[in-house]
Amino acid sequence: MRWGLLGLAILATLIAVLITEENWRGKRDWEAYKREAEARGERFDWLAFAPTNIPEDQNFVKAPVFSNLWAMEWDAQAQDWKSNTSNTADRLRMFPYRHDGGWPTNVDGAWDRGRLSRLEGWQDYYRSGATNGVGEFPVASQPQSPAADVLLALSKFAPAIEELRAASQRPCSRFGVFSADDTQGFGLLTQYLVRLKGCAQVLQLRAIAELNDNQSTQALDDIRLLLRLGDLLRQEPLLIEHLVGIAITAITLQPIYEGLAQHRWNDAQLAELERMLAAEDFLADCRRALGGERTFAIDFFENERISGEYKTVEVINGKPKAVTISMRLMPSAFFYQNELACARGIDQSLLPLVDLTNRMVSPTAVRRTEAELKREAQHFSPYKIQTFLTLPAVIQSIMKFAYIQSGVDLARVGCALERYHLAHGEYPETLDALAPQFIEKLPHDLINGQPLHYWRTEDGKFVLYSVGWNETDDGGTVVLTKSGIVGRENGDWVWKY
Repeated sequence: MRWGLLGLAILATLIAVLITEENWRGKRDWEAYKREAEARGERFDWLAFAPTNIPEDQNFVKAPVFSNLWAMEWDAQAQDWKSNTSNTADRLRMFPYRHDGGWPTNVDGAWDRGRLSRLEGWQDYYRSGATNGVGEFPVASQPQSPAADVLLALSKFAPAIEELRAASQRPCSRFGVFSADDTQGFGLLTQYLVRLKGCAQVLQLRAIAELNDNQSTQALDDIRLLLRLGDLLRQEPLLIEHLVGIAITAITLQPIYEGLAQHRWNDAQLAELERMLAAEDFLADCRRALGGERTFAIDFFENERISGEYKTVEVINGKPKAVTISMRLMPSAFFYQNELACARGIDQSLLPLVDLTNRMVSPTAVRRTEAELKREAQHFSPYKIQTFLTLPAVIQSIMKFAYIQSGVDLARVGCALERYHLAHGEYPETLDALAPQFIEKLPHDLINGQPLHYWRTEDGKFVLYSVGWNETDDGGTVVLTKSGIVGRENGDWVWKY
């Protein structure tokens, strides 16, 4: 028994020594990497990366139009977020759809497949709602033009839109920084993003109707607001916020596209549209979003190491609930090494995929990195849990940033082509005729660094495209999925009428 107890004591001592040494090594390796990366300008402190000390009168999210959002709480019985104030009017809860379950059919345009919106369908949708006694949208006693009827229906949102326009003049946007168990905070963030996207859908439809009603000045004002909403969202640090910003920009491109296809813009408006689009830099945004995900993941693990608790959120019976698991017996090396692996993975594998110097994204390099991550995930390591959870999901977002940047570049060239058309009565034979008079510098295809493909068609229009994610010139072919949307991984990324 004495020898057995002695053996156990020696074994326990060896384990303690090994854990102590591993903890020391993990902390040393992480802090050395952190110092070296911070010397390159990287930031790993979450509050430094996403500061919250913005004066309320300069913060877009703290404008009065959002007052109901901040007063919301989860109503378990109603399974919905409800305001806890007497002021129940949620001014930003705007959508162009009725709440009776009815949806318009075959009405939406799609700039990336050359399709215009069908205002006649929207007109029928709003008027049929009034006929059915729904009465959510105002309608005229007798049918007007489709554009006029749509504008009348959307006029119910005009006061809120003007409040939002005033709020958008604030220079900064920071929704907030929340701990992992802050269900209210993350729930409100989701509600905020849903509302902004709904506002964007209303503004998109209104701008299209304004263009068809010969109100190009008003349409341009709404496009300015749409672009501003996207810009403010992209000041935020989380990837999900950037992805909603991408969605809003894609929504914004549709009225720009329809105005170009129908020759609704004048030269000055086209020049302003091109300048505004030229200021959009989604490749830089991609790197910021990747850095935000890295910094948030590290902060998450640091909170676990310091508190000794793993905190997450589960949805039980439709209600978010905080769940806490003790991790006090977990060696600190587990946290340090996970932070190190996650930071290295994003810094060394993901960030180089976005080449800001040459303005390029290589799909081949992205696919190769994805394959490497899958192979590495087959060999379990407790020191790479965060890497396996974070990197595969994050890398898939790179194509979304590349796609919207390509769409913005195509729209810029489209504006320049329309300016040339206004001046000469036709589109040019080559894109070289556009710079520098109609566009300062032509953007290149960000997939391969080569000039964008372009030719005039026999009906006096044109085809303009990038080779897309498959890196193959498919002759301007758009490939659709079974659901009828553009399959971004196949075919070309096209702008045509």
